[in-house]
Amino acid sequence: MISDIQQNAATRMGKSIEALRHEFSKIRTGRAHPSLLEQITVSYYGTESSLSQVANIAVEDARTLTITPWEKTMVQAIEKAILKSDLGLNPNTTGMTIRIPLPPLTEERRRDLVKVVRHEAENGRVAIRNIRRDANSEIKDALKEKMISEDEARAAEEKIQKLTDQYIKEVEKLLEAKEADLLSI
Repeated sequence: MISDIQQNAATRMGKSIEALRHEFSKIRTGRAHPSLLEQITVSYYGTESSLSQVANIAVEDARTLTITPWEKTMVQAIEKAILKSDLGLNPNTTGMTIRIPLPPLTEERRRDLVKVVRHEAENGRVAIRNIRRDANSEIKDALKEKMISEDEARAAEEKIQKLTDQYIKEVEKLLEAKEADLLSI
């Protein structure tokens, strides 16, 4: 019973960390990375498809991404989708290859991105604390139902707290790494 609650909490906290990593990967640092274009969708024969499903995305150098569509007819649609996105990127097309030069980040933009990263990290912490609250309420419910003793409940709550502290530290590590990445020139 208690181990199930703890296992469920650990699994959910792990998913929160993965979601945070995913959010951080979307935030642009000074270097080119294919995940920057992950959220862009392109109309492909009437259905919206992610860019990675209709083209190959590669890093040419530290500040340039290249996109090679599977079909020549997709070049215009991909170019239009990139321009419509709120990323502020200007694609250059040469034949079948679309090059996207990434402008260097200004100091002000870096500071803004650090604020965004801190906000995402706080959302991650809140999600982990909510999971702790849910697990503790399940433990209290089990105690009310006389399924576990008070000592078992106290020990389980302590384990849940240790688990929470561990995952909060993980959030802090991710935040530090991302901030350092953003602020490095």
